[in-house]
Amino acid sequence: MADHAARWVVSAGGIGVIASILGILIFILAEVAPLLFSARVEAGRKVAVPGVGKIEAVLSDDYRSHVATLDERGVVRVVRMQDGKVVYTSEAMAPALLAATVPPQTHAFAASTSDGRVLLKSMGFGISFNGQDRVVTPDETPPVFLDLDPQKRPLGAFAAQLDADGNALAAAALADGRLAVARRSIEKNEITDKVTEALGRAELDAPGRITALVIDPAQKNLYAGTAGGDLLWWTLQDGQPGDLHSANAGAPITALNLLLGGRSLAVGQENGALSVWFPVNETGDTVRLARTHEFPRHPGAIRRIAPSQRDRSFLAASAGKLGLYFSTADRTLWTGAAPVRDVAALFYTPKADGAYAASGGEVAEIDIHNPHPEITARSLFGKIWYEGYARPAWVWQSSGGSDDFEPKLSLTPLLVGTLKGTFYSLLLAIPLGVFGAMYISQFMHPAYKRYVKPMVEIMASLPSVVLGFLAGLWLAPRIERVVPALVLMAIGLPLCILLAGFLWSRLPRGFRGRFPAGTEALLFVFVLAAGAALCLRLSAGFERFAFAGDFKTWLFQVTGLGFDQRNAVVVGLAMGFAVIPIIFSIAEDAFSNVPPNLVAGSLALGADRWQTVTRVVLPSASPGIFSGVMIGFGRAVGETMIVLMATGNTPIMDWNPFNGFRTLSANIAVEIPEAPHGGTLYRILFLAGLLLFVMTFLVNTVAEIVRQRLRERYTQL
Repeated sequence: MADHAARWVVSAGGIGVIASILGILIFILAEVAPLLFSARVEAGRKVAVPGVGKIEAVLSDDYRSHVATLDERGVVRVVRMQDGKVVYTSEAMAPALLAATVPPQTHAFAASTSDGRVLLKSMGFGISFNGQDRVVTPDETPPVFLDLDPQKRPLGAFAAQLDADGNALAAAALADGRLAVARRSIEKNEITDKVTEALGRAELDAPGRITALVIDPAQKNLYAGTAGGDLLWWTLQDGQPGDLHSANAGAPITALNLLLGGRSLAVGQENGALSVWFPVNETGDTVRLARTHEFPRHPGAIRRIAPSQRDRSFLAASAGKLGLYFSTADRTLWTGAAPVRDVAALFYTPKADGAYAASGGEVAEIDIHNPHPEITARSLFGKIWYEGYARPAWVWQSSGGSDDFEPKLSLTPLLVGTLKGTFYSLLLAIPLGVFGAMYISQFMHPAYKRYVKPMVEIMASLPSVVLGFLAGLWLAPRIERVVPALVLMAIGLPLCILLAGFLWSRLPRGFRGRFPAGTEALLFVFVLAAGAALCLRLSAGFERFAFAGDFKTWLFQVTGLGFDQRNAVVVGLAMGFAVIPIIFSIAEDAFSNVPPNLVAGSLALGADRWQTVTRVVLPSASPGIFSGVMIGFGRAVGETMIVLMATGNTPIMDWNPFNGFRTLSANIAVEIPEAPHGGTLYRILFLAGLLLFVMTFLVNTVAEIVRQRLRERYTQL
């Protein structure tokens, strides 16, 4: 009965372990799965706005309950989408409008008039509550007019921008082909509350017929597209155009808009081409506009581009076709038929959960579900060209200091950091663990082995947080001061050991016979201590001789590599210290389990002790040694606290031993407290955990296959 009960308990425990691991895997997969889902775009209700002949521009409130339209007569109407009722109508603001738009990252209308002016109308929505009912009150701020053409001629392509302080800037192509820029600046005296208004205007020749214009939200840059396919970029200083930069996009440009942040320029062309450009710094102070992202062509000319106010997504409309795109990842999220026949106005809602398209007097609602647009296999593991970078790169940077920051979520630097930390720790742990186990099991006197082996195994009980604390706060500053001595030790200590061994072998046999076999290791303890002390003593002189007096300066000037105090050398020493006991214990058991008759037979046939160990014992113990190394590898891959505390946690893509790095496990520990539940970062961290899971599973599977083959091969001995 006891045997049956024990068998059932053990079986239940094993099944429970397997079920727990599978449950963890299923949970991780469930959290990661939404990253794979594509965007969902669906047409919603359509509303005909009463009294409107043609809608020129449209925008909505944050909750998509009300939509404001601007028609060709300059009348603003606010429509409640629930029932299509007009709840607000303004007076006509201008005799006739030629075109209208919503400036990027604003909640305002901008329009050009038939008498050479540009009007800007802020269009906010006040929210109040009447009991449980939300009441939306449209903003009735008066419009701002800027005179672009003193001769009152109709304007061509135009752009305008309005900030929260009332500063306004507008630019337009005049009837004679010249470009005019007008600015209104507001200054308020904080003591007297007196408001001063200043107006300015500039006019310049345009290199080509301008077909599209856009101004960035900071009113520092003006972009233009021409009928010849040229992209023009002027820097603005107090509304005055400065240096001109140009680039050729090929076909005539029909639509321009700036994405979130005001640096990336979405460009639509007459041949249906759609691309994203932004300034790139070249050598020196040279800056150029570079085409960094391209998307599949539309069948017709791109007429409208509407950017998201949450990320680098944008909508692009051509004749009868609408597309949703994400700039940074070169990702086409969705394409399909436009909800209206000819899109005259297009607006991406503030919460990026919908859009509105208008044609004639009709407004169509579009529902958008697009929670993780930036995630593709390329954005996770490939090079991506981010704003401000001179070329594509692998970058991990999950947060920034502004709302328009673009998360950079490449896992490649974290994978490299994980392998880097593992490599440098195993570089120390494998030789010491395996050769230490070999010496203790095959050469050391059994009386000393009973004490040494438990002492080494006790090292494994030290908490990793203690090792990380000591490595980061105590070891790292000392390593920084004695790096030349470490270089000297790498050369000097092996020479000291070889010299000591040679001298020991030259001593009289009678003198050496007084010491029990295997106790000569105590001699090398003193040799290593004396050699290390000598290297430390010679460190300053060696640094002057080999490194011109300053190792860190020499390293940077000669190799171009930097030196961080918390680096891979420190982690290798600390994590190697944590991994050594695991490899040592398993390897020592493997050596000790080799049948004694194999050793005795080898010695009886005339082989010496070293030949017996290397040619008989080592091959027989290799399956166990390999298992120990793989378990040590898994321990190093999953280590968190040591790499968290002993490195700078900088996701750098290089193998420089004097630089820091960031591992997958440390990244999860650092980022998960700040990751919003269900957000992209949150799910990416679960993906990092899944990668660790898969990595260790594959390594253990391969290790088991190799171990079985080694066992089959050497079982014949």
